[in-house]
Amino acid sequence: METGPSGGALDGDDLSPSSPAAAISRWTFEVSRRFQHLLDKTVPHVLYRWIGCLLMVLIYAVRVYFVQGFYIITYGLGIYLLNLLMGFLSPQVDPEMQDGPTLPTRGSDEFRPFVRRLPEFKFWYSITKAFCIAFLMTFFSVFDVPVFWPILLFYWLMLFILTMRRQILHMIKYKYVPFSFGKQRYDGKKASSTESTNILRD
Repeated sequence: METGPSGGALDGDDLSPSSPAAAISRWTFEVSRRFQHLLDKTVPHVLYRWIGCLLMVLIYAVRVYFVQGFYIITYGLGIYLLNLLMGFLSPQVDPEMQDGPTLPTRGSDEFRPFVRRLPEFKFWYSITKAFCIAFLMTFFSVFDVPVFWPILLFYWLMLFILTMRRQILHMIKYKYVPFSFGKQRYDGKKASSTESTNILRD
């Protein structure tokens, strides 16, 4: 008769705010919130973010060079980076799949900015996180699979060439460039001066 209430009390204790599970959940949420806040603060600092990413790449390269191993991790990392690069260079909406207006092909067409399938910030964050994880994996011998690394390098180079060739042909076919250099930009001063000239003529 007393077993039911005592069991219920134990269940209630497990869900109480002072239980270890609740404390861990609150701590995890707080750490995640602070980490996201730090990430949000780095958004406008593009140059510093990529410098930090290059430093992480250099640290990983030095680690692999001195250890002389973990080539299979480097190969998997290279495949993942190639996939990210394709997302960074590709438009958000593939012109082959959409039924609406396509990308502008002439100077007289309406200007539509290039929207990436993988934004720059997510591209940077994914690369940095991948190198951090790969760097940590080099401290565990279970991931050091013996392979003949020149074969992996040759296969990755062939895959890179074929993938980039297909991407470049896609750019040529639909006449777009995945960069913002030299594209049209709205100039508020120029627009205001044009409007004032029209008003004076009227």
